[in-house]
Parts: sequence; C-alpha cells; structure tokens
Amino acid sequence: MVGILAAALLLLLLAGIVVWAVSAQQPAAGRLLPARERVWRERAVAAARWSAAHDEVDGVTRVLLRRSCPGLAGHPEVLEERVFDTFPARDPMWEARFTEAMAGARFRCSYLNTEEEQA
Repeated sequence: MVGILAAALLLLLLAGIVVWAVSAQQPAAGRLLPARERVWRERAVAAARWSAAHDEVDGVTRVLLRRSCPGLAGHPEVLEERVFDTFPARDPMWEARFTEAMAGARFRCSYLNTEEEQA
C-alpha cells in the first residue's frame, strides 16, 4: 500500500515538473521574450535603417542594401538584405565599378529610408 502511494506521488511530481518546464518562458532563441524586451525590440525594428554594404562570395563582389537595427546584445542585426549589383572580383575595372555601385546603393538606401519615414 505504501509502495503504491509512493509511486503515485512520484508520478504526480514528475507530471508537475513536466508541466512547469513546458509552460515556463525562456528568453532563448525562438522563445518568448519578456514584455520589456519585446517592446524594446519592436521599437528597434520600427526604427531600422537601410545602409549600403559589400562582400565577396566565390570571386564575385556583391554590393548590398541592408536593413538593420541594434539587436538585444547591442550588435547590429540584419533584418533584410538585397543584392544591388554584382561583378567579378578580378575585373580590371573593379575600382570604377565598385565606386559607382556603392554610390548607387547609397542613393537607393537614402530613397528607401525616406520612403519608410513617410509611411
């Protein structure tokens, strides 16, 4: 009789732990954030700005438009990235193409930022 009661008590204890673990909010990646951090994140995303960037992938220079905001850890977080222009990294006219593409990307970013401010 005591063994049956101990087993039942153990099962109830385990069920309670499982329910608590499933319902507890954990601010890790992909989980719910506390209300204060959610509000801060929503404001940061609403104030996100477009900026020009560039990188090189497989011998191709890419000029990018990036929409980013500060993340919870204070580091920039890229929300959206668009390829503005590409050209071979070994192109003899690389410097001229790069300068022209970055100028065009900066102009486009200023246009996108102005457009979002008015919306």
